[in-house]
Amino acid sequence: MKKHLIVGGVPEHFNMPWHLAIESGFFANYGIDVEWRDYKGGTGAMCKDLREKKLDVAVLLTEGIVADIIKGNDCKIVQLYIKSPLNWGVHVNAKSPYQSIKDLENKTAAISRYGSGSHMMAYVMADNSGWNLNDLNFDLVGNIDGGREALAKGSSDYFLWEKLTTKPFVDNGEFRRVGICPTPWSSFVIAVRNEVLENSEDHIDALLEAINQSCRQFVKRPDAEEVVAWRYGLKLEDVHDWYIDTKWALESEIDTDQLHLVQERLLQLGRIDHTVDLEELCWHKYLHSTLV
Repeated sequence: MKKHLIVGGVPEHFNMPWHLAIESGFFANYGIDVEWRDYKGGTGAMCKDLREKKLDVAVLLTEGIVADIIKGNDCKIVQLYIKSPLNWGVHVNAKSPYQSIKDLENKTAAISRYGSGSHMMAYVMADNSGWNLNDLNFDLVGNIDGGREALAKGSSDYFLWEKLTTKPFVDNGEFRRVGICPTPWSSFVIAVRNEVLENSEDHIDALLEAINQSCRQFVKRPDAEEVVAWRYGLKLEDVHDWYIDTKWALESEIDTDQLHLVQERLLQLGRIDHTVDLEELCWHKYLHSTLV
């Protein structure tokens, strides 16, 4: 009997290998039945459902899950998923007067949730810009659609979101992108609830082996860019730029240097009040059996 696992991730191009594996029945070859759930609310929404045991496995932003584990989320990181940084577009309403990031000091940022990537990266951008972090203002909008609405009605002044996902709204004249704010670390990791790890570690081993194999197949596909462009309604030239810049974790790997960096930066930004040993962030088996 196959093991049923509920896996969550954003409804974006990064998760194409998961969908291809599910639709082809690939996970079944590894004894896994994957139920995928899209999270328009992003990492903050996934952290909430991991806490509430509505989700077994999540593909989510490194900084978000690190902070939430430190704050008591009973789960562990099991491996990297995307090794390259995430390029966050800094967006304003196209009719607004703002032309650059420096124009946004003391303005209001739309964020999906507190603790989400859009929230965390607003602090990173502010810190990079030399702003007073205590002066940041936020408008809670839920997801990308909420961000679009907030910029349109003027309740928010700017909105950080992954730049390829928002590119159609730049192209149609809804948004103006005034800058890019890359994450200072690897962007996505896979996290699993501790209860699931304790009771089904062999199945998690199989899940990771399967998704890594699916990623290896995906990056070798000659039509990978076309598939992503068609699936997500994106321009092929935009997908090409994203595709060549994206580095996938094609095997089980945890980058301990990156996790130290994330914690140090979150502490500096006031997003966490202490750091923890890596054993508290990562499941011991995966931490000590990979490159550390």
